[in-house]
Parts: sequence; structure tokens; C-alpha cells
Amino acid sequence: MQLKIALAASIVFLTASGAACKTVEYCGYAGDVPGAYGPFDYRTATKEQKYLVEIAGGHFTPSVEALKSGTTSTLGGEMNYTLNAFPNHPRALMAMIRLGQRDKTDKPKGSRHTIECWLERAIQFRPDDLSVKQIRGVYYSMQKQYRMAIADFELVVEQEPDNANAHYNLGLAYLEVGDYDRALTEAKKARSLGFPLAGLQDKLKAKGKWQE
Repeated sequence: MQLKIALAASIVFLTASGAACKTVEYCGYAGDVPGAYGPFDYRTATKEQKYLVEIAGGHFTPSVEALKSGTTSTLGGEMNYTLNAFPNHPRALMAMIRLGQRDKTDKPKGSRHTIECWLERAIQFRPDDLSVKQIRGVYYSMQKQYRMAIADFELVVEQEPDNANAHYNLGLAYLEVGDYDRALTEAKKARSLGFPLAGLQDKLKAKGKWQE
């Protein structure tokens, strides 16, 4: 059963002294748009379902994914439609993240939700989809929220021990919080699994922490 959270603009938590400390946006749930197409699990969606949204509808064409131009709306609007139809669409989630990074905003023009909300909705929709948790870990790393990124990457490698990409990104996050021993372990694990990039290894060498 999908987890349904009532839509609201925001909620403000108060400290013991009554001072506001954090504003948290409610993200709703996948399928909360009346009349929308879907939602479908992208992993099991049919070729026709994908084609109708991505190509025939023009909502996630190569041009949209490359952040060049939309067909029927803004780039954010095209991805908004795509993620309403396929909440756990991995490439659309990554494209939304890249669009936010390019435009220096957490809510790209045409998007109904913030990037973090799209990730939360995807995880609520299919909690077993580890690709979404890995993507959220990448997003948190980009936001310099390394402890939160570590939590996501650790969950992924626990369930997918041969995921070289997750081990590499986990190592990068460990490096950023100064946990060099664990960063070294993850760098070696990623390398043993055939991960092609040596950036983490080079960063450890620059800090004098690399050991064969």
C-alpha cells in the first residue's frame, strides 16, 4: 500500500523555547495528481507506457535529458510530467537533479515539487528500489550533506555488495567527513569490482592516506 501524506505547503517545528528551527515541505505521494497518467513502476513498465510518456508525449526526449529544451513545456515541466507517471524513473530523477544544479535552485521552473521531494516520493512509491536511494545519496553529496549520503550508500552496499558505483560514492562521502580508513576500504572495494574512475584514490593519495 502506498504511503499517503496529506498535501500542505509546509510545517514549522518549534524548539523548547518556541523559536522556529526548521521548515519541512510535505511531498504528497505518488499518484496524488487527479487524472494523471500512472503512476507506474519504471522497472516493470511496458515499452508502450514508456514510449507514450517519453517519446510520443515528448516529456523525456534525449533533448530534455540533455537539458537542452522541452517539447511541450519547460524542462522542469517535462520532468514533472515524467516523474508523475514514473516516480522512480532513475534518469529523470538524475536529470532533475542536474537541472537544479545548473539553474542553482532546489525547485526548477515548471516542477511541482522540490528535488528532495521527488526523491522522497519515489522512495515512498517503491521502497525496494535501491537505485533511487543511490541517486538520493548522490544528491545529498552534491548538497554537502555527507552524513545523509553515507546512510543511503551504506544501505545500498549492504543489499548490493557488488555495486561498485555505490562503494565508490560511499568512499567519497567518507573522505569528506574525514573518515579516511573507511574511505580507503571503499576505494579498494570499488577498484576490485572494476570501477573505472581513480578520483577517490587520487584524493586519498593527496592526503597521504592511500595504502596498497
